Amino acid sequence: MSGVARDQDVDIDLGQLVRAVWARRLRILAITLVGAGVAFAGAKIMSPQYRSETRILIEPRAPAFASTQQANDASAGPLMDELNIASQVQLLQSADLLKKVINDLKLYNLPEFDDAASGSAMSSILVKLHLKKNPLENPPEERVIDAFVERLQVYQVPGSRVIGITFTSKDPKLAAAIPNAMANVYLSTQSGAKLDSNSEATRWLEPEIEGLRQKVSEAERKVAEYRTSHGLLQTNGTTTFPAQQLNDISAELTRVRGDKANAEARAQAVRNALSSGEASDTLPDIMSSQAIQRLKATESGLQSQISDLQTSLLNNHPRLKSLRAQLSDIRSQIRQETQKILASIENESKVADLRASELERQSDTVQANSARAGEDEVGLNALEREANAQRQLLETYLVRYREAASRADSNSSPADARIVSRAVEPVDPYFPKVVPIVVVAAVATLIMSAIVIMLAELFSGRALRPTDASPETIEAEAVVEEKHVPQAAPIAAAGKPVQPSMLAVVADEEDRIEDVKAAEDVPEDEPEDDNEFSVASVADYLTGSRAPLAIAISPTGENGSAATVSLTRMLADAGHRVILIDMTGSGYPTELMAEDPAAPGVTDLLCGEAAFGDTIHGDRLSDAHLIPQGQSDVRRAMRGVDRLSLLLDALAAAYDLVVVECGSADVAGVSRLTRSRDVEIILSLPEVEETIFVALMTEFQAAGYERVVLMSGGEGAEQALGRAA
Repeated sequence: MSGVARDQDVDIDLGQLVRAVWARRLRILAITLVGAGVAFAGAKIMSPQYRSETRILIEPRAPAFASTQQANDASAGPLMDELNIASQVQLLQSADLLKKVINDLKLYNLPEFDDAASGSAMSSILVKLHLKKNPLENPPEERVIDAFVERLQVYQVPGSRVIGITFTSKDPKLAAAIPNAMANVYLSTQSGAKLDSNSEATRWLEPEIEGLRQKVSEAERKVAEYRTSHGLLQTNGTTTFPAQQLNDISAELTRVRGDKANAEARAQAVRNALSSGEASDTLPDIMSSQAIQRLKATESGLQSQISDLQTSLLNNHPRLKSLRAQLSDIRSQIRQETQKILASIENESKVADLRASELERQSDTVQANSARAGEDEVGLNALEREANAQRQLLETYLVRYREAASRADSNSSPADARIVSRAVEPVDPYFPKVVPIVVVAAVATLIMSAIVIMLAELFSGRALRPTDASPETIEAEAVVEEKHVPQAAPIAAAGKPVQPSMLAVVADEEDRIEDVKAAEDVPEDEPEDDNEFSVASVADYLTGSRAPLAIAISPTGENGSAATVSLTRMLADAGHRVILIDMTGSGYPTELMAEDPAAPGVTDLLCGEAAFGDTIHGDRLSDAHLIPQGQSDVRRAMRGVDRLSLLLDALAAAYDLVVVECGSADVAGVSRLTRSRDVEIILSLPEVEETIFVALMTEFQAAGYERVVLMSGGEGAEQALGRAA
């Protein structure tokens, strides 16, 4: 709910936010303590979990007797690669390795790794409702592995070749034993696999290498003889000169044909757009033109001007005709530029066609020369392929044989990894951390409580203030306001008739006449002390009564309404959230308080021409809020006067006090505003007239309104207005 005019710039009042939080500090403290207590209780209920970690460094490891060259070759192996390290992480989580660790430590006997065997009430309910799979359907071995994997974490330390093995358990000894066991099993598995593969490789490679040597020698001899006999010269070691030249021409011809096809497609796209009249804005060649872009920008500007002027000018206005002529000329220029672009693209296509014809002629010439060499190369290529295949296979076998032979001994094949940090039995549980959890919960609760209170202040509008109110402007407005403050005997001086209240439109004339006649028989009860009924005294009374709603009646007209405005501003200056609703016939409170006298108000809301939030505005001289009279027809608005009670209930929930200035209203009109008689009735009589006061007092008391207060303004109202300014 906004507290300022909708066309007025506002700023956030940080001081009001801080005061709102400080005013509710005890509530925030209580909520914070409750949140910390809940967090403490939850942390204490949780079972402690212990975590320990073993770290393995992945690095190539050569035998102790290996030479320096061999060690350097091993250090340059593939294990330095990130993908190889990631593969080792997956190997550490393989099912075979986990099963071996589980069997070695006999984890299948521990209840921690088979919770499904004991089960729980919640798990049984979920299984019966088919919301969870029955864990007993899985074999016991699979359940143990699943529980093991849930507590295991294997990861690569960022920026290094170190793999961390972390395990979480309720038993601190088990939390340290399992990572160490996994590291030992991993190292032994890696070392044994390398030894077995090396032994098998040496036995198989020896006869194969001997046979390959003879085949390679024979194949290379045949290649040399064939090349010499047919005169096949090489340009780069693998290709003859005619073949290389033909390849270059073919590649260039393919590129030129592609350029030609691209140019023809682009030209056809532009022609299609021009012939069909479709927009060519999406074509790359059109949009890349700087001239087209400038013309399009000019066209957009002209269309915008035409659209703006059509709202205020007729279609035959000279200005519109001129703009339409300019727009037609711009579009003609766009079509001309598009034709130029089309001609340029067609020229590109023609050049590419000529280039392709020339390359085709050259290709025919080179093909005739390379055809003869190609026939001879068939046999040469077959011989070279055979020789290369035999040579590569021989070199591979030789490298593998040397590596396998050097690692045939059981002590010469260490695993390409080593343990750099063994897990130790943890002393303190890693979860839950009671103190951090409690502190975080308390801080989060404190912050959220403060944020909720601040948001409530912002949404209610109490923490918003106008940004365009300078001290000079406020002082000038105060001088103008003082000119509107009624002096002594305002009605006689001004000579203005009292405007009837908005409620008088729907008032029952017969009831009002009977109430006035009944008031004539009531004995006079004139107040003894005028100071007792001043604006300040009434403000103190309303502050002490904590009344949510006050109905102000001003029988004498504008001077009474001015006293009500003074009362509202005095309450706002005292720090109360107060709003005044202008239900007078003259609209004088709106004139005194509103920045814009034509702002939407009560009548606009009741006629459905304004939203509820748009009718609430700020007082220009205080922190009070105002719902002005509005600009809609009063009689049509008063047909929905019964809805005003809902409006008052909503405002009473958001403000400390809702003041309704009814002007010269009667009991019948006031009764339509409230659902109950639990309201404060203020008779605003700056100059107490005994007959009017007694009649009104009796009238309201007879109708069931027991709390009727007299407020005599006069000089006090003028002083109150001056203090508010």
